[in-house]
Amino acid sequence: MHNYIDGFALPLPTAQLDIYKKVASQVAEIWKEHGALSYKEYVLDDASLEGTCSFLELVNAQADESVIFGWVSFASREARDQANTLVAADPRMEALIAPLTDPSRVIFDAGRMFFGGFKAFV
Repeated sequence: MHNYIDGFALPLPTAQLDIYKKVASQVAEIWKEHGALSYKEYVLDDASLEGTCSFLELVNAQADESVIFGWVSFASREARDQANTLVAADPRMEALIAPLTDPSRVIFDAGRMFFGGFKAFV
């Protein structure tokens, strides 16, 4: 049962989506090895709903950027906390993330990422 999720949204250069997708696919497997029940990421396709703030505005996406929305589901907050600790300590993560945060061409800017842990409600 999925009773807890980590949700996130972030902008990425559209031209770098293929690189990001390769990394995210590998990261997903690591999360699942460490207790995640599922790991999903999606690219924003429709940001129009009159009267609302769009994800484009939320992450201050530029014209050459796409927005990723994703979540990682867990059985409980405790399972999530344990997975977060294990993933952070997994040596594969640093090597995977390095190409995304290279100062010469930053693909992933954590300062523009929105994140939160959510407990089941409805």
